[in-house]
Order: sequence, then structure tokens, then C-alpha cells
Amino acid sequence: MHIIPAIDIIDGKCVRLTKGDYSTKKEYSAGPIDVAKSFEDVGIQFLHLVDLDGAKQRKVVNLNVLEAICKETKLKVDFGGGVQSDDDIEKVFYAGASQITAGSVAVRNPELLESWLEKYGTEKIILGADVKNGLVAISGWEEDSKIQLEDFLNEKTRLGLNYVISTDVKVDGTLSGPSTNLYKWMKSKFPNLNIIASGGVSSIDDLKELENVGVYGAIVGKAIYENKINLSDLKTF
Repeated sequence: MHIIPAIDIIDGKCVRLTKGDYSTKKEYSAGPIDVAKSFEDVGIQFLHLVDLDGAKQRKVVNLNVLEAICKETKLKVDFGGGVQSDDDIEKVFYAGASQITAGSVAVRNPELLESWLEKYGTEKIILGADVKNGLVAISGWEEDSKIQLEDFLNEKTRLGLNYVISTDVKVDGTLSGPSTNLYKWMKSKFPNLNIIASGGVSSIDDLKELENVGVYGAIVGKAIYENKINLSDLKTF
């Protein structure tokens, strides 16, 4: 299982939200580049970078942060938040991202997503399938799409998508433990999908639980920033 730390960005700064609520924003003193370097220093290879301004504004906003991290580290960055046009995705890949996460665009403009898969290939595109009360959540989780998760995954896996990040919004940023049953269900329904679990991780035990489920990767955010998990402890993975 891959450990994938998260850096969420508002106004160029590292922040964490609770349950996706922008009013719960908590800023952290360390800048995103220093944080990314600290991940690399302990041997971490992957980074989930989220442009929360972009998610809200439906366009990439914090491109300079992505550029700086890709320039100053060798982390394989997957970038999400606001990638909703050909111009956006070209800029993000040019800036150095290894993959992009397509969430809202997969709901709003499925034809565009299909064209990206044809142009860039299935290894470069991760489906963002975040869940709020059983429905796919979009626009930085401020909107419910009215689409059931299973229907969404059935439709998108038929396009050949291999990777999905799924966050259960109700546990994200709460440090209350991951939605293990959600990922067990996803594994049973979509056994060939590389599932990346996100939300609620609070301890190494939570990560071991997710590893036992058989997910491809686990995103860790607030638990690192709040010192619930020491970076050195992640070396066991």
C-alpha cells in the first residue's frame, strides 16, 4: 500500500478543513514546499496536492505551488482541484504533475474526461469519487451531484479508468478513523480498480486496517499535521 500525504492549499498556504467545510479552515505555519521536502526526506514518493481555491473557482489557482514542489522535490505529485478545461490540464502537466485527479469535471463534462483519457492515457488520470451521504460530491464538496457512487464508478470504469480516490466527506479531517467498510465494498464491487482511500486516518493502526482491506494507497493529511502520526513511523510501509 502506498502512503500518500496530502497538502491542501488556500492562498498558497497549507491548510486542513473538517468535512470539507471551508469555514473550518486551519492554517499551518510550515509552507507547502518545506512540508513536501519533509515528506521526501523520510522516503515518501507520492504527494496528493489539492488546490482548494481551484476547486471552489472551477479553475486552477495555485499553479505556482505545484511548480515549486515539482522543481524542488522528486515527489510524484497528483494534482486536484479546479482542473476542468484543456488549458488547466495542460498547465498542470507542464508544471510537473505526474497525475491529475478528475472529480467535478467527470460529473459535469464526461466527454472532456474521455478526451483526456484518449490523449494522456489511463495512468495519468485518477477519478475523484468523493462521497457525501452516498452521493458523489463535487465543487470542493459544496455540491451533491445526485449521482450514486456505484452508478458513477460503473460508468467511469467502463472508460478504462484504473485509479480512483474516494473520500467519505463525513469523516474527512475528523481524525475519527477511515470508512473501512466503504473501501471493502468498493473492493468487492470493483476488484480491478486501484482504490486510494482518503479521509479520517488518525493513526498507524488505521493505515494497517486499510492495508488489510487491500487498497492501493492511503492518503494521510491532518494526522501528520496534528502530530498524531510521526513521519518516521510511516517507514514501516
